[in-house]
Order: sequence, then C-alpha cells, then structure tokens
Amino acid sequence: MTMATRVIVVLLALQLFCLSSAKQPKYPVILVPGDGGSQLYAKLDRSVVPHFYCSRKTDDYFNIWLNIEEFSLPVECFVDNMRLRYNRTSHTTRNAEGVDIRIDSFGKTATVEWLDPNSIIHKLSELSYFYNIVESLVAINYTRDKDIKGAPYDFRRAPNELGDFYANLTKLIEDTYTENGNSPAVIIGHSMGNPVMLYFYNHKPQAWKDKYLRAHISLAGVWAGAVKTLRLMTSGDSLGVYVVNPLTVRPEQRAMPSTAFLMPSTRFWDKDEILVYNEHRNYTVNDYKQLFQDLNYTDGYMIWQDTSNLIIDLEAPGLEVHCLFGTGIPTPGALQFVPGGFPDKYPKTVPDDGDGTVNKRSLMAFAGWASKQKQPVKYSALKGAEHMAIMADPRTLQYIVNFLTDAS
Repeated sequence: MTMATRVIVVLLALQLFCLSSAKQPKYPVILVPGDGGSQLYAKLDRSVVPHFYCSRKTDDYFNIWLNIEEFSLPVECFVDNMRLRYNRTSHTTRNAEGVDIRIDSFGKTATVEWLDPNSIIHKLSELSYFYNIVESLVAINYTRDKDIKGAPYDFRRAPNELGDFYANLTKLIEDTYTENGNSPAVIIGHSMGNPVMLYFYNHKPQAWKDKYLRAHISLAGVWAGAVKTLRLMTSGDSLGVYVVNPLTVRPEQRAMPSTAFLMPSTRFWDKDEILVYNEHRNYTVNDYKQLFQDLNYTDGYMIWQDTSNLIIDLEAPGLEVHCLFGTGIPTPGALQFVPGGFPDKYPKTVPDDGDGTVNKRSLMAFAGWASKQKQPVKYSALKGAEHMAIMADPRTLQYIVNFLTDAS
C-alpha cells in the first residue's frame, strides 16, 4: 500500500467515524461472492485416489477451498477432489466418487470475508475478500450476521445448477427483510456473483423484487464473459500460485461449468475477432466447437452450450443498479501460442483494456439497461482498480457507504 493510499484510507476512516455517530443503517446488506470467493468444505470416503499419498477418508468435513495447506501438499489430490464429473445425458455435474462438498454457515459474513477461514492466514491481506467492505459497514453501525449477511455458493457451477442456492438465497432475503423491520436489502456482488444474481433477478416476479430488494451494487461484474477464461480451458492457469503447474490444475478448471459460463459472449465479441492464435488455425467466438475438438475436450463444448444462453440477452434486472469497475489495466484480450505450444504451453497475451481480469466491454455490458427499465442504472469507472483490489479500494468503500447512508 502506497503512502497516498494510506492517507486516503485514514481520511475515509475518519469520515466513517463521523458518520457512525450520526447515521444508522437504512438497508440490510447481502454479500454475493464471485468465482473462487466462497469457502467450500469437503468430506471424503473414496475407494480410489490418484496417488497413494492422497487421503481416502476423513472423519468430518474440512475446508478444501480456500485452504493454503492444500497447495503445500501434492496438488493432484486437491484437483481430483474438486474436479466435477459431467453427465452428457442429464447435462449436469456431480462430485467425484466418495467426495461430498458443501457450503457451511450460509448467511454468515465470515464465509465471504476471507478466502481461507484459518485466522492465522488472515494476516495475509491478499486473502481478504469482503472483509474491508464489512469493516466499513460496521463503522457506520452495521452488525455482522444481523444486517450484513453472506451468501456463498458452489462457484464451480453455473446458474442452471444453483437451484438449492437460489432457494436458500430467497429465504435469506425474506428473513433478512423481516428481521430488519421490513427493510429491503441491498445486494453487493463481486465478479461472477453479478451474473449469478442477474439470472436470479430474471426469474423473480417484479412484485417480489419491489418488496424485498432496494438495489444491487456490482463490483467488477463479468456481464459478458472474459478472455482470461480461455486460458483456463487451453493451457490451464496457476492463478498466480508459482508452485502450481497449470497443466495439473487444468482438468479441474475445465470441468467447472462456471468457466464455460464466463467465456466471452458471442454478443460482445465480433465473429471475426480472433481470441486464440496458434500456428495451425485461429479461433473466434464462432469457433468454440472446433476449439474444444482441438483440445480433445468435447464435454467442454456441451457444457458451454448448457450455460452460454443463461443470461446472453442481458435482460434488465428490474431493480436499481450501481456498477463499479476498474479500467486502464492491461487485461488478456487474446491468447497467442508459440509454434508447437498449443495447448499445453502457457500463451502470451494480447492486451486489452479492463481490470486485469475482465475486459472493459464485459464490465460495461450493463449499459443498455438504462433504456430497458424504469429503475436507475448508475456506474462509476475507477481507473486503476484491479479486479480483486477493487474490494478494498477507498473509492469503492466510500461509494457503498454514501449510498447506504444517503451521504452522497
């Protein structure tokens, strides 16, 4: 953190202190995480494991994501436990044999404040998630688990397989409304959490939304996909963990329907715009079938077909929306494989504008809603706000506090 940023944070803290003595929470808040933003817990009772050193059985549930210890061990065990299996007949996924993965403590903010629940790890700011937002709300008299709630979900799956989550979320919103004096909730979503919520809004009656929801605040929303997901599908991506071989984690990344769900939209990338280059042929959004054939992963194309149309029309959500996103950061715009490198060698990237993860055209894909719904649609482009860093950016915290306290 630079000195200038520290000064801004101190000034914001002082302002929040002043607000806390004068303002009370007007609307409860529900936090919806993005891809990789929910803590997952697993229990094992496996008859077959990929290596002799992988655990076959556990007596109880343990946190499998995010668990730094899992990456200090041979990562193949983690990958096999997390990898979903696709059923071509039912078009659904299941966990590996003998693996049960669940969400714990749904509704609690702790489930989304930190990526790793280990309190010792919380000293690593890189693993904080909604923590800074929650702390900003506590400073203006919000209370964890009372008028701030967390809504984690199995981020490996796309909206078409999140029926249980949506049922639990409906109940959480309705209960939060009742517990807080019949006050409608403000949803704050990050990254994939925003299209996940758009699918939810598109399937809810307008009368229900009018009663239970005040607004949606989107942080770094992936409204129309991101080129970066194509790296997960092709070479795999270590996600910045240097000791992890991308090829080792690739099977798990490919098998997540959420990866296919977040591939670049055919509505926002031109049919002639090359996204993947290699020596034999190039690929656009119109070439996904051929791409998966060349990857020898035809399940991937079926999963993409299952998920690509879920929100492709970007139907307006029917409630007030505030979209905050970063710009001015080099973001993967296309992947270039060296001769002989496709698909196993890590590709070079052709830079595009965005937040380092999501392309600007996707971050701004919500713009058409202003003419399609009567509720306000507002946005703020935050120059230099990186995809994850936006969660602790003083401009983000100030915007949220201003809206929730009517200070703006």
